Amino acid sequence: MTPRRLLAALAVPLLAGTLSAPPAMARRAPPRIYPQGMVSAADPRAAEAGAQILRAGGSATDAAIATMLALTVVEPQSSGIGGGGFYVRTGPGGRVETIDGRETAPAAATESWFVKYGKVMGFADAVPGGISVGVPGNVALAAKAHARGGRLSWAQLFGPAVKLARQGFTITPRLYAMLKGNAATGAFTAEGRTLFYRADGEPLPVGTRVTNPALAATLTTLARHGAKAFYTGANRRAIAAAVSSAPRGAAPMTEADVGGYVAKNREPVCGNYRQYRICGMGPPSSGATTVFATLKQLERFDLTALGKDSPTAWHLIAESMRLAYADRARYAGDADFVTVPVVGMTDPDYLDRRSALIDPARTMPQVGAGVPRGAEALALADPAPAEEHGTSHFVAIDRRGGAVSYTSTIESSFGSGLMAGGYYLNNELTDFDMNPVLNGRPVNNRVQGGKRPRSSMSPTLVFGPDGRLRLAVGAAGGATIPAQVVRAVIGVVDWKLTAQDALALPVLFAPGTDAVFVEKGSSLESMIPALQTLGHASVTPRALPLKANAIEVVGGRLAGAADPRSEGKAVSE
Repeated sequence: MTPRRLLAALAVPLLAGTLSAPPAMARRAPPRIYPQGMVSAADPRAAEAGAQILRAGGSATDAAIATMLALTVVEPQSSGIGGGGFYVRTGPGGRVETIDGRETAPAAATESWFVKYGKVMGFADAVPGGISVGVPGNVALAAKAHARGGRLSWAQLFGPAVKLARQGFTITPRLYAMLKGNAATGAFTAEGRTLFYRADGEPLPVGTRVTNPALAATLTTLARHGAKAFYTGANRRAIAAAVSSAPRGAAPMTEADVGGYVAKNREPVCGNYRQYRICGMGPPSSGATTVFATLKQLERFDLTALGKDSPTAWHLIAESMRLAYADRARYAGDADFVTVPVVGMTDPDYLDRRSALIDPARTMPQVGAGVPRGAEALALADPAPAEEHGTSHFVAIDRRGGAVSYTSTIESSFGSGLMAGGYYLNNELTDFDMNPVLNGRPVNNRVQGGKRPRSSMSPTLVFGPDGRLRLAVGAAGGATIPAQVVRAVIGVVDWKLTAQDALALPVLFAPGTDAVFVEKGSSLESMIPALQTLGHASVTPRALPLKANAIEVVGGRLAGAADPRSEGKAVSE
């Protein structure tokens, strides 16, 4: 354990209510021009789509949009235009902006949306069908981002995705495994069965070329007529009809719900960890607050000296994560509807007090949410974390120094199983806490009409001591996403690893209770006895849903990284 490395008087205040500007020394630094741009995504074909846009002179924003559109085609189980996302961008000057494209509940949704006959529905019962679908936000997000940071025409960004949908793409081992293991949603409708399954119900084999003419037509329409074509006309009718007349869980989503969707500009959440500035997405995402709290609570410990092979280091990470996730469970939600004390949750003095609860020699017997500034009058319940698996992260950096970290999701694998226009519709509403009241107290993340569910997505930008971009990173994997991002940042900042080696590190997940999960088959399994000696009574090896992507800046050059557990790849311009 070492003294804090940064004096509070020298720290840049963390304010969620203002756009985050870089430190003064960073503002004086000249813009850095990169010799080539780069895209990293969970599928090589999507990464190549983004790289094609960079080669044509496009910006990081252009490349990220093209990547999202291509993922709609080649990674239909995880993300796309039938879902939503969060976008975090910076330019050469270090200013950070974020856009919220999270899905919204229909206006008719009430707190008892998932309560039937006096009982809360189970997750598996709620997912397939209409009741789980939120109004998709990715297309509106893309349009807003393009208006701010695009260089090429809107139509150009659709070219690679349209080609993939029209000319075909091959089924990869990962997609096949998802089709095999999630047939209940992948083949929920006739459209999905026709696209991806044989007559006997088995998925099409690995290597099969699939075309998606309906999706090609949808994308072509959006390219020609803009984002409004998604929220008006035939596509709007198709979404509303798919949800309201679903063969299971039909729900009252109207054309007005779809047509009224708005992607929102949000303020980034930024703060200092050691000499690095960490920036991410605020509510309704819990990503930035959870990532930053976990890191900041660890700042007084010398993780560098302990190293990546130290059980004590991973014990400290687990303890800090337990505290951060406890706050996440109680307070995170859509700040347009409920009070989310972001400033208090990320205040360095508050996190110092939380950090003081961590002992390197023993485990905290119990962990509960704290009372950050702004939460004193809140009497809220503490729900358990939910899980989702249908998400994708991608990053893009252009030759001018613009960078985008973008996480896109349809929530579970193949979302709700419903399709419209060749794409799967999300099941994002199951990211709400289905029980609106626990122990007589309201849940911040309860269902409400027009509300956006809490998200774990954590698109993150890390700036170095010189104020320049050092790392763009994010992950997929539900509630494990903040844990994956924390692991990556500690790997780069504290353990001096390359981004690729940092993404290859094992993952420990401690979601706010006394349970700790370690990645099955990783080096953390051998540390279980040591962690138990430190007092962790419940340490379980588990196959965690891990998938991360990153690009780092080293000496003015870009180095891409993709999780070795995935089919991801970084592609240079």
